[in-house]
Amino acid sequence: MAKHASGPFEVKLNPQVPDGKFEDATTGRMTIDKQFHGDLEATSKGQMLTAMTDVKGSAGYVAIERVTGTLHGRSGTFALQHAGTMNRGVAQLSVTVVPDSGSGQLVGLAGKMTINIVEGKHSYDFEYTLPEAP
Repeated sequence: MAKHASGPFEVKLNPQVPDGKFEDATTGRMTIDKQFHGDLEATSKGQMLTAMTDVKGSAGYVAIERVTGTLHGRSGTFALQHAGTMNRGVAQLSVTVVPDSGSGQLVGLAGKMTINIVEGKHSYDFEYTLPEAP
């Protein structure tokens, strides 16, 4: 049976210095540093790759982040995989738990996270499954 977690989070994105091999003005790389609150009390660190276009409102990104903390009282770590596009201002985003990435009391975690941004404030809705604690 699916469970639900939600709450606010803060995120800091830090652009990385291009190494000159693959990056130009339309591609970028950033580090991700998040603090989750609510049902998921955790921090995360990750990496993001971005692609911009000449068309305003069109872009794409992929990212992986490692989350460490407590989900509804169960502690451990897990990884999230992001795939996002903006097509002339219309966003499409998928954030999924990497299969078998859970550790500690989060072994077996699976699910999808929705990210909401309203008036510059970030929040998450996380639909997940997790085996019952022994």
